Amino acid sequence: MVLRDVGDYIREQRHAAQVSLRQLAKAAGVSNPYLSQVERGLRKPSAEILQQIAKALRISAEQLYVQAGILDERVGDATVVAAILGDTVLTERQKQVLLEIYESFRRENEARSGTHAEPDPHTEENSNADHR
Repeated sequence: MVLRDVGDYIREQRHAAQVSLRQLAKAAGVSNPYLSQVERGLRKPSAEILQQIAKALRISAEQLYVQAGILDERVGDATVVAAILGDTVLTERQKQVLLEIYESFRRENEARSGTHAEPDPHTEENSNADHR
Protein backbone atom coordinates (compact mmCIF):
# COMPACT_ATOMS: atom_id res chain seq x y z
CA MET A 1 0.00 0.00 0.00
CA VAL A 2 2.77 2.46 0.91
CA LEU A 3 4.60 1.58 -2.29
CA ARG A 4 1.51 2.42 -4.29
CA ASP A 5 1.19 5.76 -2.52
CA VAL A 6 4.72 6.91 -3.29
CA GLY A 7 4.47 5.72 -6.89
CA ASP A 8 1.17 7.52 -7.38
CA TYR A 9 2.61 10.65 -5.79
CA ILE A 10 5.66 10.58 -8.08
CA ARG A 11 3.43 10.11 -11.13
CA GLU A 12 1.17 13.01 -10.04
CA GLN A 13 4.19 15.26 -9.51
CA ARG A 14 5.68 14.21 -12.85
CA HIS A 15 2.42 14.99 -14.64
CA ALA A 16 2.10 18.34 -12.83
CA ALA A 17 5.63 19.20 -13.97
CA GLN A 18 4.74 18.07 -17.50
CA VAL A 19 7.71 15.73 -17.60
CA SER A 20 7.65 12.40 -19.43
CA LEU A 21 8.65 9.17 -17.71
CA ARG A 22 11.72 9.01 -19.94
CA GLN A 23 12.75 12.59 -19.10
CA LEU A 24 12.36 12.03 -15.36
CA ALA A 25 14.24 8.74 -15.47
CA LYS A 26 17.14 10.40 -17.27
CA ALA A 27 17.19 13.42 -14.92
CA ALA A 28 17.04 11.17 -11.84
CA GLY A 29 19.69 8.78 -13.16
CA VAL A 30 17.49 5.68 -13.18
CA SER A 31 16.23 3.46 -15.99
CA ASN A 32 12.83 3.91 -17.61
CA PRO A 33 11.64 0.42 -16.58
CA TYR A 34 12.73 0.96 -12.98
CA LEU A 35 10.92 4.30 -12.68
CA SER A 36 7.84 2.80 -14.30
CA GLN A 37 7.88 -0.01 -11.72
CA VAL A 38 8.23 2.53 -8.91
CA GLU A 39 5.25 4.50 -10.21
CA ARG A 40 3.16 1.32 -10.46
CA GLY A 41 4.07 0.28 -6.92
CA LEU A 42 6.12 -2.74 -7.96
CA ARG A 43 9.47 -1.48 -6.66
CA LYS A 44 10.43 0.21 -3.41
CA PRO A 45 12.93 2.98 -4.13
CA SER A 46 15.72 3.66 -1.66
CA ALA A 47 15.96 7.01 0.10
CA GLU A 48 18.80 7.91 -2.26
CA ILE A 49 16.69 7.20 -5.35
CA LEU A 50 13.80 9.19 -3.86
CA GLN A 51 16.20 12.07 -3.30
CA GLN A 52 17.32 11.92 -6.96
CA ILE A 53 13.69 11.84 -8.14
CA ALA A 54 12.79 14.77 -5.87
CA LYS A 55 15.72 16.78 -7.17
CA ALA A 56 14.79 16.01 -10.77
CA LEU A 57 11.18 17.06 -10.11
CA ARG A 58 12.30 20.07 -8.05
CA ILE A 59 10.13 19.04 -5.11
CA SER A 60 10.85 18.41 -1.45
CA ALA A 61 12.66 15.16 -0.81
CA GLU A 62 11.05 15.10 2.63
CA GLN A 63 7.58 14.86 1.09
CA LEU A 64 8.66 11.85 -0.94
CA TYR A 65 10.10 10.28 2.23
CA VAL A 66 6.77 10.83 3.98
CA GLN A 67 4.89 9.28 1.05
CA ALA A 68 7.26 6.30 1.08
CA GLY A 69 6.87 5.80 4.83
CA ILE A 70 10.52 6.62 5.53
CA LEU A 71 9.62 9.69 7.59
CA ASP A 72 6.53 10.49 9.60
CA GLU A 73 4.55 13.55 8.66
CA ARG A 74 5.82 16.52 10.65
CA VAL A 75 3.23 18.02 12.93
CA GLY A 76 4.32 18.84 16.48
CA ASP A 77 8.01 19.60 16.25
CA ALA A 78 7.98 22.14 13.48
CA THR A 79 10.78 24.25 14.94
CA VAL A 80 13.41 21.50 14.93
CA VAL A 81 12.29 20.14 11.59
CA ALA A 82 12.15 23.61 10.05
CA ALA A 83 15.65 24.36 11.31
CA ILE A 84 17.04 21.19 9.76
CA LEU A 85 15.17 21.62 6.49
CA GLY A 86 16.04 25.30 6.30
CA ASP A 87 19.78 24.77 6.72
CA THR A 88 21.33 25.75 3.41
CA VAL A 89 24.68 24.10 4.19
CA LEU A 90 23.32 20.56 4.59
CA THR A 91 22.60 18.29 1.64
CA GLU A 92 19.17 16.68 1.24
CA ARG A 93 20.69 13.35 2.28
CA GLN A 94 22.19 14.87 5.44
CA LYS A 95 18.87 16.50 6.31
CA GLN A 96 17.06 13.19 5.87
CA VAL A 97 19.53 11.35 8.12
CA LEU A 98 19.29 14.03 10.82
CA LEU A 99 15.49 13.89 10.73
CA GLU A 100 15.50 10.11 11.00
CA ILE A 101 17.89 10.20 13.97
CA TYR A 102 15.77 12.88 15.64
CA GLU A 103 12.63 10.78 15.18
CA SER A 104 14.34 7.67 16.58
CA PHE A 105 15.38 9.60 19.72
CA ARG A 106 11.84 10.91 20.16
CA ARG A 107 10.35 7.41 19.82
CA GLU A 108 12.88 6.04 22.30
CA ASN A 109 12.10 8.76 24.86
CA GLU A 110 8.36 8.39 24.39
CA ALA A 111 8.70 4.65 25.01
CA ARG A 112 10.69 5.27 28.21
CA SER A 113 8.19 7.80 29.51
CA GLY A 114 5.33 5.36 29.01
CA THR A 115 3.88 7.16 26.03
CA HIS A 116 3.25 4.51 23.43
CA ALA A 117 4.96 5.32 20.14
CA GLU A 118 4.69 2.85 17.32
CA PRO A 119 8.06 2.25 15.66
CA ASP A 120 7.99 2.82 11.92
CA PRO A 121 9.37 -0.37 10.37
CA HIS A 122 10.08 1.47 7.13
CA THR A 123 12.28 4.02 8.86
CA GLU A 124 14.24 1.40 10.77
CA GLU A 125 14.60 -0.82 7.73
CA ASN A 126 15.83 2.04 5.57
CA SER A 127 18.08 3.38 8.31
CA ASN A 128 19.87 0.06 8.44
CA ALA A 129 20.03 -0.49 4.71
CA ASP A 130 20.47 2.94 3.21
CA HIS A 131 22.61 4.93 5.61
CA ARG A 132 25.90 3.12 5.68
